[in-house]
Amino acid sequence: MAQNILLIAGGDSSEHEISLISAQYLLQELTVNPEFNIYKVVLHEGKFQFDDGSYGYFTLGRTLEMVAPDGTVSRCTIDCAVPCLHGFPGETGDIQALLELQGVPYIGCKAESSRICFNKVTTKFYFDALKIDNTPSIFVADDSAASLKAVHEAFARFGHDVYVKAASQGSSIGCYHITDEALLDQAVRDALALSELVLVEKTIEHRELEVAAFEYEGRLVITEPGEIVIPSDKFYTFDEKYSKDSGTTTTVEVAGLTPVQRDVIRSMATRAFKGLKLRHLSRIDFFLATDGSVLLNEINTFPGMTPISMFPQLMEHVGVAMSDFLTDAIHNAIAEQAQRA
Repeated sequence: MAQNILLIAGGDSSEHEISLISAQYLLQELTVNPEFNIYKVVLHEGKFQFDDGSYGYFTLGRTLEMVAPDGTVSRCTIDCAVPCLHGFPGETGDIQALLELQGVPYIGCKAESSRICFNKVTTKFYFDALKIDNTPSIFVADDSAASLKAVHEAFARFGHDVYVKAASQGSSIGCYHITDEALLDQAVRDALALSELVLVEKTIEHRELEVAAFEYEGRLVITEPGEIVIPSDKFYTFDEKYSKDSGTTTTVEVAGLTPVQRDVIRSMATRAFKGLKLRHLSRIDFFLATDGSVLLNEINTFPGMTPISMFPQLMEHVGVAMSDFLTDAIHNAIAEQAQRA
């Protein structure tokens, strides 16, 4: 029996266009399964928009009502949703909360885990509670004299080299590398314009490693790490991630790691995935510091699925086809929802 799958792309964040690219890849992989009848929509300004100009919205439960440009109305029952949304409202937990209210099964992390991981401050609270090593940092909630004083004290304590980060932004948006103390206050204010909390983090000289952590056929898979190789004069900004002129390269074969370092990465990723109650898929990013220590940097609850993204490369590298993973995750989400009903 065919299953109606709602592929939700877009969103209203600065990562809207990247989400559309990811969704095209997922559409291609979902189409491999002939049992799936796929409804691809772009979420924009609160509406599910179809390529033909129609728009849709949920009415009762899993019923999706679709209105054609001529006013004709049709309906279908959605069996499972695939939220392909980077940033708001996908990684913030908002779309998951809506789907849960409607009783629509969906793949990926649930609302609470998504919300926690999208906020760099709350993520660090969980890392600390789980005893997972991460970069030294402080956070502030305003630009008051007391807050800025704390920032300047941390700047000195962290060796006059920090990253100032908007806590709830993705793809390095609102992230500023500061080595000149005269620029510190403005960086905090710029970050506060994008987020209610701002993280001030010690700069760590490092190699940037990433693992794909995903559930497949009833088990948690932690891949071997891949590496993001960034030009020495840059850091991993939005443009450096996605621009055609980027000098950054990726590899799924990482040289120079000891067996102990690989075990530490696998252990940290496993504890993070389970401790933060992640589900189905995530990309977990690490710093390998120049002193050989491993620090967990962040968790991406819906990683990029563009042609140059690390998550699909790492998954394919361990022999799991994306189409098979999606089928497994969809069936798991439907079965889980049925158990709750």
